[in-house]
Parts: sequence; C-alpha cells; structure tokens
Amino acid sequence: MTTRIGVVTFPGSLDDHDALRAVRLSGAEAVPLWHGSDALSDVDAVVLPGGFSYGDYLRCGAIARFSPVMTAVVRAAESGLPVLGICNGFQMLCESHLLPGAMIRNASRHFICTDQRLRVESSDTTWTCDFTAGEEITIVLKNGEGNYVADPETLHRLEDNNQVVFRYLGNPNGSANDIAGITNERGNVVGLMPHPEHNMEELTSPSLDGRRFFSSVINFLATLV
Repeated sequence: MTTRIGVVTFPGSLDDHDALRAVRLSGAEAVPLWHGSDALSDVDAVVLPGGFSYGDYLRCGAIARFSPVMTAVVRAAESGLPVLGICNGFQMLCESHLLPGAMIRNASRHFICTDQRLRVESSDTTWTCDFTAGEEITIVLKNGEGNYVADPETLHRLEDNNQVVFRYLGNPNGSANDIAGITNERGNVVGLMPHPEHNMEELTSPSLDGRRFFSSVINFLATLV
C-alpha cells in the first residue's frame, strides 16, 4: 500500500511544490493540502513546507498556526501522526506548541542561503530512522529568522531527552546549542531549518541527503502495517 504524505500550502508558501516533488521522488503519493481546510485526506504523514506564510507578519508562523488545517495537524500529531516542519514549517510547529522554543532573527541580521553541514544527533524519530547518529550530512539552508532560542530549562530538557535531532557544524544563525532541528518527546514531530526537499537530485544539489528524511518516514510507517 502506497504511503500518502500530505503537504500543506499556506498563503506565502514557497517550497510546497518542491516538497510534493520530493515525496513523489521518494515513491510515496504526494497529497496537496489546503490551509483553509481542516481535512487531512487520510494522509499517513504531513509536511509543513518552507516559505513566508502570511508574509511573516506578526511573527514567522504566528498567523499560520490559526489556519483550520493546523487544528487538524495538531490533533493528529498528538495522536502520533508523523509531521515534518521545514523552515517556516518549523516556526509553525513552535508557534503551535507542538515543539518548544522559538525562532528569532539570525544573529548576523542577514538572510542566509548556503549548503549547510549538519551532524545527526538522533535517529530515534519517524523522520530520521534511516540516518546514523553522529554522521555528517549536507542540507540546503535559507532563512532570515532561523536563530533558535529557548529558556535554559527547555534547552536542558531537550538535551537530556535526546530531542536535539540536528546540530549545525559552524553555526550560521546563532542558534542556541548549535541547534538546527528538534523533535517532540514521542519522536513523531520533527522541525528543522534546513531544507531536505532541495537535496533530492544530483542535478540540483551537492548531496542526496534529503532523500533519507522521506525514506525514513516511509520505512517507519511500513513497520506499522
């Protein structure tokens, strides 16, 4: 049975079609989801893509969290549905309190676009089980507000619970503890600032490391059948 992975489009989404293409390249069925609908169309997983939802007004992701689809995403995630938030999607996950912490302006105050080296810290999530903890990968990074912050207690909890999934090698944003991505305690919700959907094909990227995000969730879901 083919895995169905939904990708939500919000006003201002830029990378929704890239994410849909990444899903198809991974062999899963790509299902477009609309921000104004609370129906998830019986998908097996959801991707919240990058971009500038609602023009990044107020705060990045702060308005998108009130979209009807996010009510359904939050409810499903709390029941175990795999959810991946990429860049703006990571910001939405924080604003929706599915993940702790927040994103502020990059320490440099400049937009960053680069091929970024990361270290995999945890393979114990639905989106990273095809990785090996400690390995280094390259994923495209492009953001202006990717500086991850959290209070000391939250940072200690993330570290102690193995909820830091990726760290920057050479921190480009100023993120606390070099954090590039985190997960919830259950391991089904992952948010990261780099864009794995841009590392799927040799023609357009220096690595194919993005493929394993999607193969991870597909393989994980296969174990549940």
